[in-house]
Parts: sequence; structure tokens; C-alpha cells
Amino acid sequence: MKKITKSELENLQALNTEFSKTRLSIGDLELTKAELINKIDVIKRQFSEIEKKLITKYGEDSVINMQTGELTKKK
Repeated sequence: MKKITKSELENLQALNTEFSKTRLSIGDLELTKAELINKIDVIKRQFSEIEKKLITKYGEDSVINMQTGELTKKK
């Protein structure tokens, strides 16, 4: 029976291990990506709810300075 050399086998095994680790890392990144996308959706909904309340309270023509909180009217 023929066999590859020990060095060749070790090289193949090392590459196979690295390939598997890299695939697992990609899977982890995709899960993280999905979690972040969900988080953005939650933030958007929260922003929209607050925006509606502020429009009701201050009017549709109000503009809020995000740094100072100062209100002005649209021109």
C-alpha cells in the first residue's frame, strides 16, 4: 500500500484544520452580522417612536439640533 510522506500528511492536515477554523470564523461573523442588523432595526423603531412623539409635541415643521437639542422651524 502506498502512502504520502509524513511531512505531506502533516501539511494537508494543517491546511484542513486552518480551512475548518476559517469556515467557523465566517459562520461566527455571519451570526454577529445578523445580530447587528437586528439591533439596527430595534434602534430604528425606537427612533421612529420618539420622532413621532416629538412631532406631536413640537410640530412637523420643527428641526432639532442633535448636538444641542435646540429647536428651530423649517424655512
